[in-house]
Amino acid sequence: MQVEVVMPKMGESIQEGKILRWMKKPGDKIQRDETILEISTDKVDSEIPSPAAGVLTRIIVSENETVEVGTVIAMIETDASSATIESAPPVAKERPAAIESKPAAPAPAAAAVEPRQPVRRENGQRFYSPLVRTIAEKEGLSQQELEAISGSGIGGRVTKKDVLGYLETRTGKPPAMSVGLPVKAVDLKDLAKKYPAPKYEIRQMDNLQQKMAEHMVRSIQTSPHVQAISECDLSRIVAFRSANVAAFEKQEGYKLTYTPFLLDATVRALKQFPLVNSSVEGDKIILKKFINLGMAVATPGGLIVPVVRDAEEKTFIGMARAANDIGVRARNRKLIPDDIQGGTFTVTNYGVFGNIIGIPIINQPQVGILGFGAIKKRPVVVTDSDGNDSIAIRSMCYLTLSFDHRILDGAIGGQFIQAVVSNLENFDLTNLF
Repeated sequence: MQVEVVMPKMGESIQEGKILRWMKKPGDKIQRDETILEISTDKVDSEIPSPAAGVLTRIIVSENETVEVGTVIAMIETDASSATIESAPPVAKERPAAIESKPAAPAPAAAAVEPRQPVRRENGQRFYSPLVRTIAEKEGLSQQELEAISGSGIGGRVTKKDVLGYLETRTGKPPAMSVGLPVKAVDLKDLAKKYPAPKYEIRQMDNLQQKMAEHMVRSIQTSPHVQAISECDLSRIVAFRSANVAAFEKQEGYKLTYTPFLLDATVRALKQFPLVNSSVEGDKIILKKFINLGMAVATPGGLIVPVVRDAEEKTFIGMARAANDIGVRARNRKLIPDDIQGGTFTVTNYGVFGNIIGIPIINQPQVGILGFGAIKKRPVVVTDSDGNDSIAIRSMCYLTLSFDHRILDGAIGGQFIQAVVSNLENFDLTNLF
């Protein structure tokens, strides 16, 4: 029996996906739930499992092509004896691997790929993705203008890059910051002349790096960033973790880290200062009555920020389990777009790399991001209950808050970060698990 492999719907707002890499080629045997390809949406890159066991008989959509959710992209024959291999895997048009700056040897000709149907139409007109529609609406593009744009996508579809390119020509200036600034494509031949091998190596940004670059540039151009830095004595938490790490791992199956302490303390401070848990739309402030806490995770493919949803409702153990779950899935490329959407505030722990101070960039459309530095033992002045000072060795770390000065002034920013410090230094360590 022939089974269709379709572009999956990876989230409520996701309408299309780009095929990054086929893990299998026609003729390969596949087990159910075995990874057969990697896809990218405008939110996250994901590995996609096979819907059935059998033999991959046909690849319909090539690497680096973008298609709508629900589009058939490959076929699997569940009865191996009946499998008929109809095409070889398509050759990728571009790959994120290192690119030699010297001329490459000619590649073999690509095998035939199953033709696709023309792009679906809306009331007799071209289909436009929700992202294209959003950009057009924000920029005031008429339907007639959209119809006049030459599309570079499959079947002539108008893509985000097509619209942004048109806007540059139309207005004579870059597109609005609200839609992000696209990473400019540079001709490889020109770069190869400027940076000749073997002294230089030219690498193509992968999809995640391009999206991160666009997002960070947009954040800096959107929000006037202000920073506040405080130091925190984590000696009590360090001693508690050291004494209980083995028991915790035996109970939960994973190691107790400092992350749930940091997240818990941040959530309690956000409850105290709800304006920090908001966003800005025009001249309006959107206060969130829930806390979806973003947690920056370093992965082999780059930095990604999955979200602990409804963090205000979680106990310490619940927070630890949620943080471990999204961290593991992020590093194993098992996140779906819904895992990284809807964050209301973000925490980043650059201390895991030994850095003591960092200046993080706000994760739009949020208005603040809190960074934690490495915990280091150092001598500090401590004051006892009688007011006497002495020098002691303490486990200290620096906290950095970057906040949006459009709505958060120094008083709120300073009070918020000090609330986090107080929550950590006075953490209730009884009956945590």
